[in-house]
Amino acid sequence: MRYRLLGRTGLRVSELFLGAMTFQGPEEAAEMIDLYADAGGNVIDTASAYGDSEEVLGGLLRHRRDRFVLATKFTLSRDADDPNAGGGHRKNLTLSLEESLRRLRTDYIDLFWVHAWDRHTPVEETMRALDDAVRAGKILYTGASNLPAWLVSRANALAEWRDWSSFAGIQVPYSLLTRDIERELLPMAEAHGMSVAVYGALQAGILSGKFTDTRAAPTGTRVDPASLTPRDRRAANAVQEVAAELGVTPSQVAIAWTRARSAAVHPIVGARDARQLRDNLGALDVDLPADTVDRLNAVAQFDPGYPADLFTHPLSEIETRLDGR
Repeated sequence: MRYRLLGRTGLRVSELFLGAMTFQGPEEAAEMIDLYADAGGNVIDTASAYGDSEEVLGGLLRHRRDRFVLATKFTLSRDADDPNAGGGHRKNLTLSLEESLRRLRTDYIDLFWVHAWDRHTPVEETMRALDDAVRAGKILYTGASNLPAWLVSRANALAEWRDWSSFAGIQVPYSLLTRDIERELLPMAEAHGMSVAVYGALQAGILSGKFTDTRAAPTGTRVDPASLTPRDRRAANAVQEVAAELGVTPSQVAIAWTRARSAAVHPIVGARDARQLRDNLGALDVDLPADTVDRLNAVAQFDPGYPADLFTHPLSEIETRLDGR
């Protein structure tokens, strides 16, 4: 496992992050954390909304807390009966942070993500409250999960102007079948030197080798095979073909594809058990040739739309197209 800097900070983070949302229990989680740590991984990602994940992690990491970059999130509601138990405002941020610190049995969070966009709270309030928590030593770095690019850019511009802590990274869904971040979020992050933690690389298992044109998915899968589109099937088959050619697994190809698309990307590998995690970690050893990446791109083409599609053409052609509108 190699390391990169988290955004424009000096924090060293591993190529792959470990997602704690799917932990099934303390014993299995302990085995997975050990397996991840033995591979050199040092970032564990959870959230206040992930059931008892924070409590499980708090117990398992109590004797080696500082070894890991511990990331958690706030924003989603903690109590459906309390209108202030969710959102990006100062009250919920403060209470959510204190609860996460207690459950994780720690006095600081390495990376605190805004989990979702609260349209009712001014981003200035959220950024100032985050900065206050950073200055108090309860948070070291901040990030934005599931926020639009314009809002992240505005938030970081405000932080720069007012000498507040800015978002060091974004957390977004990304896979061969879900490429929306290529429109604005990924270019924004690359331009501003932000890390990009991506989840869903296996597209709920569609790209893991469970689905082919000749057999039904195994029992227990989250996806109804009947719901798969022709594009889904083409991508799943292409991933399996590439895996067979390279002598690796489809899951490893799907994860490796996200890494091949941008040096800023850190896939979050979640798994049901240690066997699955071991397989996913094998993606570190998969280096997809450029022509293979192009081949996979072709079976799941993505149209970035306007205005991004303008800039795939030479400047002279762009000017001609604009003049003719």
